[in-house]
Amino acid sequence: MSDPGDVPPEILDRLSRICLGLPEAYEEDAWVGVRWRVRKATFAHVLTVDPERSPAHAEAVGTTSPLVVMTFRAADDEVGAFANGGPTYFRTDWGRNVVGLRFTTRTDWGEVRELLTESYRIQAPKKLAALLPDLAG
Repeated sequence: MSDPGDVPPEILDRLSRICLGLPEAYEEDAWVGVRWRVRKATFAHVLTVDPERSPAHAEAVGTTSPLVVMTFRAADDEVGAFANGGPTYFRTDWGRNVVGLRFTTRTDWGEVRELLTESYRIQAPKKLAALLPDLAG
C-alpha cells in the first residue's frame, strides 16, 4: 500500500541521508510513505497527506491540500511545546510522544537534523544512543 513516490525526492533524499547516518538505522516503506527505524522502533515517518485520499489524516494534520509531513518522537516534557509551536508543528494522536512537522519552502534542515537525532535517541537502545554526540555539550 505504500507509495514513497508521493514524497518529493528532494525531501526524501535529505531525510534518508540524515536518518541513515545514525547507528543501525534503516529505511523501509511504511503503510504510506517511508519510515526510519532503529531495531524495530520507528523514529521518523514521512508521507504526503492528501485530503482526497485520506480526509481523516488531512483533518488531523490541519490541511485542505496535499502536504508533506514528518512525524517523530519528542521528549515527554517537550510535546506540549511542539503542539503550541506555531504552524510548523502539530500534535498527533498516534502515540503519547509523537509530534508532526509540516514541510514548507522555509523548512530549517538544521532543525530537522536535530529533531531526527533526538527522536532516534529516544527510540534507540541506550547502547546505540550513547554513540551519538551530546547535543547539550
